[in-house]
Amino acid sequence: MSPDDFNSSSIKVKDIMSKTLISVNPGTTALQVAKMMQQGGIGAVLVKENNNHVGIVTDRDFATKIAANNLPFETSVDKIMSSPLVSINYDEPISAAAERMTSKKIRKLAVSDNGNIVGIITSTDLVNQLAK
Repeated sequence: MSPDDFNSSSIKVKDIMSKTLISVNPGTTALQVAKMMQQGGIGAVLVKENNNHVGIVTDRDFATKIAANNLPFETSVDKIMSSPLVSINYDEPISAAAERMTSKKIRKLAVSDNGNIVGIITSTDLVNQLAK
């Protein structure tokens, strides 16, 4: 697959997104989330409040917010999450996901279907698709 194929691709976000979602409530501690991410081999956890996804905590948030500011591991995730949650429709082409990540300077996008979060797509997913 060449970069031109990627841009004109008929491959949709839903074709390469991860459908496994791990969500926590805003009061969950950074340490609890870090352990979940390590055990699950994942780089992001969604934050859900009153049945709505309100943010995301990524491995990068730990470096830029916890470590850089010397915050305690007991800090609740609502203090370090990225919010509002940036999302893309599951039926969009993957080139649209790449453009959104680039413009927002992020590496992970929530994937929505009629306003419901149904997955996550990452820059790694896009690179892996490009490498095929």
